[in-house]
Amino acid sequence: MQVSVEATTGLERQMTVVVPAERVDSDVAKRVQDTARTVRLDGFRPGKVPVKVVKKRYGQGIRQEVIGEVVQQSFYEAVQQEKLTPAGGPNVEFKNDKEGEEFSYTATFEVYPEIALADFSTVELEKASAEVKDADLEQMIETLQKQQAAFEEADKAAVEGDQLNVDFEGSIDGEAFDGGTATGMDLVLGSNTMIPGFETALEGAKAGEEKEVNVTFPEEYHAENLKGKDAKFNVKVNKVSVQVLPELNEEFFAKFGIEEKSVESFKVEVRKNMERELTQALTAKLKEATFGKLVELNAIDVPSALIDGEVDAMRRQAIQQFGGPDANIDPNMLPKEMFEAQAEKRVKVGLLVAEVVKANELKVDEDRVRSTVEEQAATYQEPQQVIDWYYGNQEMLSQIQNLVLEDQVLDLLLSSAKVSETEVSYEDAIKPAAPAADEEA
Repeated sequence: MQVSVEATTGLERQMTVVVPAERVDSDVAKRVQDTARTVRLDGFRPGKVPVKVVKKRYGQGIRQEVIGEVVQQSFYEAVQQEKLTPAGGPNVEFKNDKEGEEFSYTATFEVYPEIALADFSTVELEKASAEVKDADLEQMIETLQKQQAAFEEADKAAVEGDQLNVDFEGSIDGEAFDGGTATGMDLVLGSNTMIPGFETALEGAKAGEEKEVNVTFPEEYHAENLKGKDAKFNVKVNKVSVQVLPELNEEFFAKFGIEEKSVESFKVEVRKNMERELTQALTAKLKEATFGKLVELNAIDVPSALIDGEVDAMRRQAIQQFGGPDANIDPNMLPKEMFEAQAEKRVKVGLLVAEVVKANELKVDEDRVRSTVEEQAATYQEPQQVIDWYYGNQEMLSQIQNLVLEDQVLDLLLSSAKVSETEVSYEDAIKPAAPAADEEA
């Protein structure tokens, strides 16, 4: 077998493979003979069909089947021989597949980039720290109460936090528009459910009042025909209701799966959850910043096949997140451009993290894997069952192992970088990081 490789553009390679005629023709002849022994044709006894008849009727199909297998086997042998690492399947084009002649084809594919990691000791990073203070705890408990709050009708002027039941009709230049009308809709002032200015204009309103609300649709509004347009809404307030927070009692605690009977015990559990969330948020942000610097420091080409694969995965995640696991939506309906920049960044991070693991011969710390599993299991009522489930499910356990290995890479990078610490509030710590310019676009 003869193999020649040409570097075309970037990571793309074009490999020409020439296979001796004997390798293909002998396999075809053997398969024709095997078929003759088993095929059933009218006019012939089983096992007595002449080879010539079988070859005439089935020969072309058999040859294509054999050629497909030869391409698969020879491609693997060729990339092994040339020490290439394809990133995705090849695009194969036959050059000669005539019987009795050398079989040849070209395979075009991308390879993984060669990576020489830059010195990470030049990187400067900021590591945030925070703690759950008593005020944060009280605010969280109030938030939990608001989630379970009821509304009671009241004879008063509406303020932020009150719920209004309203009818409204919207118009632009005197013409009604789709989605601009509602009857008997409940609206909590300050929830930012409506476009800017709508809710604040209703503050001070009482039941039975009618108000004219003038607002402007944002330039980034999802409906193209409404972007930046001035609109008028005629609003009727049917009733005003005030928010009534539930008491901190056993019934309230049970709604959050907490069996504790005292307020103090409930606070202990809430604080634990907040501290767990805080640790996860701080680690995620630090990892994002560190891996972002790793990408900045190491300019690498990325195989388009890997980006396409990541885009497809992100499409499926988006469908599952917004449509649920049973959503009957074709992921390909989502434009590739929505995910491409983030997909490329993810692939770069994956390639560079893998190179750090390889260069430093890192192995998964199984003790950290165990503690990570136990930490996740602690949030459930039967922790041991969750632990057993992870260790009985290799796919899920592998996900934890990969996360731990990522954390080990993070530790290694931080140990060589210039890291300064800064203290932030709990609220700022758990707030999602602002997207980078390319991701935001």
